[in-house]
Amino acid sequence: METLHAALQPVYADVLRRNQGETEFHQAVFEVLSCLSPVVEKRPEYVDASIIERICEPERQIIFRVPWVDDSGEVQINRGFRVEFNSALGPYKGGLRFHPSVYLGIVKFLGFEQIFKNALTGMPIGGGKGGSDFDPKGRSDGEVMRFCQSFMTELYRHIGEYTDVPAGDIGVGGREIGYLFGQYKRITNRYEAGVLTGKGITWGGSHARTEATGYGTVFFVNEMLAARGDSFDGKRVVVSGSGNVAIYATEKVHQLGGTVVAASDSSGYVVDEAGVDVGLLREIKEVRRGRISEYADIKGSAVSFVSGGSIWDVPCSVALPCATENELPVDAAKALVGNGVQVVAEGANMPTTPDAVDLLTEAGVLFAPGKAANAGGVATSALEMQQNASRDSWTFEHTEQRLAEIMAGIHERCVMTAEEYGVPGDYVAGANISGFTQVADAMLALGVV
Repeated sequence: METLHAALQPVYADVLRRNQGETEFHQAVFEVLSCLSPVVEKRPEYVDASIIERICEPERQIIFRVPWVDDSGEVQINRGFRVEFNSALGPYKGGLRFHPSVYLGIVKFLGFEQIFKNALTGMPIGGGKGGSDFDPKGRSDGEVMRFCQSFMTELYRHIGEYTDVPAGDIGVGGREIGYLFGQYKRITNRYEAGVLTGKGITWGGSHARTEATGYGTVFFVNEMLAARGDSFDGKRVVVSGSGNVAIYATEKVHQLGGTVVAASDSSGYVVDEAGVDVGLLREIKEVRRGRISEYADIKGSAVSFVSGGSIWDVPCSVALPCATENELPVDAAKALVGNGVQVVAEGANMPTTPDAVDLLTEAGVLFAPGKAANAGGVATSALEMQQNASRDSWTFEHTEQRLAEIMAGIHERCVMTAEEYGVPGDYVAGANISGFTQVADAMLALGVV
């Protein structure tokens, strides 16, 4: 609290009081508020109009029961969520996460982050998030389909291409989006392609959407390096995770001349000094839905598998946490600094703990927060919405070029905003202030709504 501006301390105290036990949400709010001191001094109208209090309170929070029948005929009950956080810039936009850890606090943290991430893209989209405590791991396609159909039977009444546009997140890939969209189409009797993003290419999806979050993270880091006369060429890189974001971040690093030497999942990590084989990783994780240890089994003695442990013990110049929130604690940050890391960029949402961020920045490591570095996914979702609205389909090359331009624009916006508010070189402050001021100005213009 003592690091917050005096005008912001009661705001944060109220967030704690009204959202008890939601630690991830508290963390996300504090991270943004801690950057706003120069904004409060320069733009007192935000305080006078209670913009900051309003931006911390979701416009709508929806919680619902999701009953479904498993393959043995047993009725299962899960809980569904959709937090429609802020629509000042456009329809709510943000993914759905299916994972046992999902509860209201996780969804609110993700939705709050999404507000500013979406603003940074420069696209006309607001912020929201949703999901369920359903675990698709180990479930048959039939079980996943029945769950998704039940989930959408409630969710459909709250979404629409001009209202709220969900996408995928952890546990929600092309299979789940397909089942969700099929049920939406069935219930509404409309082919409203723009209501969900992350769709298949043949039924309204966008080229490069699958790759976008991982590619975008690497594009952002490339801009950070280029601003200092450097590049990925010859860089040793560690990417945590082995899901969609990690796979395509790895692919783009290799295309730009770097070498990703490690990948992980919840069971441990592998080290492949020759460079992680993206094709094999994709086969194991996306086709077989297997474990990272299988990579080492197939590759043999040239690759080592470490059960448990920390992937951040592997020396690297660039670290890309692409798995989940709070996966990079302060001890891991110390290991990275000790091994000479130069850049850390968040491919996941809030994967670095606050004390780890402080340690990295104090050590002079370039640090890119997720709301800037991993905005490529939602940016390309917005491009998918554009294509749906115009009944058009762009090439992969055109879409990737637009993604690269958007990420370069986010980098420039972060740098310029940090300089404008007296914190040059601080990507965290630049991202938070830029995203916040765009949303706050729109809220002022719209009145007390």
